[in-house]
Amino acid sequence: MSRSQWPLLTERLTLRPFEQMDLDAMHAIYGREDVNRYLDWGPRSRDDVRQWLDRISKMTALGPQSEGVRLAAVLKGTETLIGDFSVWRTSREHQQGEIGFVVHPDYQGSGYGVEAARVMLGLGFESLGFHRIAGQCDPRNLASAGLMERLGMRREAHLLENELVKGEWVGTLVYAMLAGEWLRRAPTRATPRG
Repeated sequence: MSRSQWPLLTERLTLRPFEQMDLDAMHAIYGREDVNRYLDWGPRSRDDVRQWLDRISKMTALGPQSEGVRLAAVLKGTETLIGDFSVWRTSREHQQGEIGFVVHPDYQGSGYGVEAARVMLGLGFESLGFHRIAGQCDPRNLASAGLMERLGMRREAHLLENELVKGEWVGTLVYAMLAGEWLRRAPTRATPRG
């Protein structure tokens, strides 16, 4: 998978690698307390987001130098960045991956998260060759759990107080899907730019 294969298009979204011009939009997402409530970190400063953007903008393929793909979700026909979607390798030997996503609160509840996350599952299974892709969230994060359920991911575990995050013991919900399950679902595919 090379950078030239981007962007990917869905019905309403353009998924593309992150760029430095995304700094303001990413800070508008990750600088918010409500966005970071269930994440391992608190709101990020503009400088933190700038440094982070330098790292994630390089995540465009799996290979010796990169272990994941991270894409900006932009509303089609605009430059409005509404989310951050990723799929990465967790085990080379066992062909395992994990999916991650964050949607700006102003765009939640409109199906954008499922639309973009479905593309990331497709990349993981069809382009990157994963056998299994998992996703995790804090059990209090009902929106993330619901998104994974709408993707058809199976809830496999509810770990109790397994992490100390921000001074509080929290649990983890684990969802997963197998490649065979993905192929049987025959979801709508994103198309590379034409």
